[in-house]
Amino acid sequence: MCYKMKDTKKRMRLLCLVAVLLVLAAACIIYITDYYHADTAAITAFAVDSDISPQFLQSNALAYVPDAPVAGLIFYPGGKVEYTAYEPLMLACARQGILCVLIKMPGNLAVLDANAADGIQEQFPEIRNWYLGGHSLGGSMAASHAADNTEDYQGLVLLAAYSTKDMRNTDLNVLSVYGSEDCVLNMENYNKNRSNLPSDFTEVIIDGGCHAYFGMYGSQDGDGIPAVSNKQQIAITAEQISHFIESNK
Repeated sequence: MCYKMKDTKKRMRLLCLVAVLLVLAAACIIYITDYYHADTAAITAFAVDSDISPQFLQSNALAYVPDAPVAGLIFYPGGKVEYTAYEPLMLACARQGILCVLIKMPGNLAVLDANAADGIQEQFPEIRNWYLGGHSLGGSMAASHAADNTEDYQGLVLLAAYSTKDMRNTDLNVLSVYGSEDCVLNMENYNKNRSNLPSDFTEVIIDGGCHAYFGMYGSQDGDGIPAVSNKQQIAITAEQISHFIESNK
């Protein structure tokens, strides 16, 4: 009788463990599959008459290669945002002469592969100066990777993002851009982590810009009301990135 009771308790514990694991797995699946989708119609309209077409890389990435590129930019998308939503920004930067590589993250979360940039530079040996950048969570993960691999990058581009790693004593050039109407970016954390950046970092605030308009995926929950169009914010951002790279040759 005692053995049967012990076996019953073991089975109950096992069933409870299995039930908990199933609930956790279901929660993870729901979380990962609930993401912001790229606005394909807006992206298609943006790319009309473009002479630069994306190239698919084996590393689950898209490359935008202009003629005679002046530098390379590897870009991490924002958290829970379909990576193709950033195609217009990559295309706008490529039109400025910057070779851009847009990374596809597992589960649309850069935190699951902060080192996704590894191996990209070797595929374009003609590029001497490389920059790493990202939007929101993608920017923070890009900062983390750049801080651990400073010898591989000329600089870092943060879009509505901040670095939680100290890079004050590195040679990295840093550009930080966010919109004046951004209500998603945690400004308390942003200001608290400013001290992690080099003292001469460049900060640009886009008047009327919001959090979501660095990509094309519609509006984002909790964001402010933009006073510029999606295309305008992308164009301004590309110009700022180009100026930043040009000034740090």
